[in-house]
Amino acid sequence: MSEILVSQDGATATVLPATAEEKAKQVPDPATFHVLCMLPKAEEEFSESGILKSATAMYHEELLSPVLFVAKIGPDAFKDEKRFPSGPSCQVGDFIITRPNTGTRMKIHGTEWRLINDDSIEAVVQDPRGIQRP
Repeated sequence: MSEILVSQDGATATVLPATAEEKAKQVPDPATFHVLCMLPKAEEEFSESGILKSATAMYHEELLSPVLFVAKIGPDAFKDEKRFPSGPSCQVGDFIITRPNTGTRMKIHGTEWRLINDDSIEAVVQDPRGIQRP
């Protein structure tokens, strides 16, 4: 079943979009100085031992990850020249480092997203695969 029933009043039913293109339209556009980021999925196994992680361990690793993927940037983000004299801290497609639990959390079609302030970005990283919380 590709469609999920959200509500039904007896006469009409509302369903979530079934195609990837329709689902993409539900991703919000950040307003003002906000940046929309996606949390990368946690690895299923410990790399050095090959032991699989529990679902709870993976959930907490994703939830508390300092790494985010920049999906969209609001129209006023990084415009303040006093706070950003060198220009934007990041661009769409970058992996960034921020404090865990930063921003407004939401889940869209099973994926965790965060809407953060432009000044919450602490670093940009090329390859985030080795980065995790201690």
